[in-house]
Amino acid sequence: MVSIEKAIQQKEFKDPKNKLIVNLLYTHSYLVTQQNSLFKPYGISPEQYNVLRILKGQKGKPITVSSIQERMLNKMSNASRLVEKLKIKGLLKREECPTDRRQVDISITEEGLELLEDLQIQVDKFNKNFVSLSDEDVTKLNQLLDDLRG
Repeated sequence: MVSIEKAIQQKEFKDPKNKLIVNLLYTHSYLVTQQNSLFKPYGISPEQYNVLRILKGQKGKPITVSSIQERMLNKMSNASRLVEKLKIKGLLKREECPTDRRQVDISITEEGLELLEDLQIQVDKFNKNFVSLSDEDVTKLNQLLDDLRG
C-alpha cells in the first residue's frame, strides 16, 4: 500500500490529525470498494452482508428492523430497504410478531445461512490479505480506534 500522500497526490497535510482523518476516510473508501468486489458475485452488498451477520448472531431468534438498525456498522443505511431486498432474495423472512401486530419479526432463512457459510472462506481470505499487520499491531490498532471513538 502506498502512503496517503502518494495515493491522493498531496505533498503535505496541515497537521498530523488532519492527515489521520484523511487517511481514515481514504482507507474506509478503499475497504468498501474491495468489499463490494468481494460480495458482488454473491449478489449482495456489504450492508446486506452486515444485516445477514446480525441475523445469524440471533441464533434463530427473530429481531425487529429497528434493532437491526441499531446494530448496523453504517448507521446511515436504510435497514428497512435492506431487509426488503434480502427478503426478495429469499435470504431472510419477515413475520408479524405474535405479541404485537404492529411489529415485524425478521429472521434469517436456511438460504441466508448457507450464503454466509459459502462466503466465510472468502471473507477470511480477504481479511488476511487486507490486514497485513502483526497480531500485536492489530490488537494495538483496534485499541487505538476504540480510544479514538472515545
